[in-house]
Amino acid sequence: MKIQHTLLLLVAICLSSCKNDNKSTSDSSAPEVKTTTQNSKDGSQNKYTLTPFSTSQDFSGAELQNMTYNERVFNFTVGGEGYELGQQTPDKDSKMCANSAKGQHIHLIIDNEPYSAKYTSTFDYDIADGEHYLLAFLSRSYHESIKTRKAAIHAKVQVKDKKLTQIDGISEAMVMYSRPKGTYIGKKDTEKVMLDFYLLNADLANGYGLTASINGEQHSIDKWQPYYIEGLPMGENTVELTLLDSQGNAINSPYNPVKRTFTLMDDTIPTSK
Repeated sequence: MKIQHTLLLLVAICLSSCKNDNKSTSDSSAPEVKTTTQNSKDGSQNKYTLTPFSTSQDFSGAELQNMTYNERVFNFTVGGEGYELGQQTPDKDSKMCANSAKGQHIHLIIDNEPYSAKYTSTFDYDIADGEHYLLAFLSRSYHESIKTRKAAIHAKVQVKDKKLTQIDGISEAMVMYSRPKGTYIGKKDTEKVMLDFYLLNADLANGYGLTASINGEQHSIDKWQPYYIEGLPMGENTVELTLLDSQGNAINSPYNPVKRTFTLMDDTIPTSK
């Protein structure tokens, strides 16, 4: 109990010291107006477009707190009026992108690997012994992160024998990849694919930049918010995110750049003659 109490205090200290320099943008994101797509260097039109997400359901009071990890079991406290794990986000039908039938959930990201979606505040999860970068944040049912400080926990942790033995703040500027991920099936889910990411200690309006390479095609991103990707072909696709300094060079920070491959599939079922 003494160790558990100490770790709770460490989490509290970590949360107060791990300040994100970004202002929250997702809960008041800009309307869907202007695409970021530009012509390629050779003058040809890009194949893919990035369009800002429409304004999303506001969960400004949602909170994720009191993280513990013991005997390979995570336990969080989820609070805030109006947000509940397992519920469908009210504006899901207007988003025109993939939505989880299981509802709102926690995205757990370890070392910028593909996230695990967790629909309860207590869950089993195996982490290898050693040092890890951990990010957990509350998500809407259509997988868009809630980008407020209270709705996320991020820390550099030490794990030993399936327990947290040390929790420190993350000081590095980092981009953590969230979506796209996995397999998308059918016209509704594949026409508009959401790109979403999480920034730590990096403000795109103040000295940092971000590029998204979509199947090798470069796009610049100047605001921390989700985007629709349109024009993707069926089959495997790849997105690579790179956090840049003020000179346009890749930041020397852990897991930068970060790349993910995902798959789009047609739901048409061939008929036999």
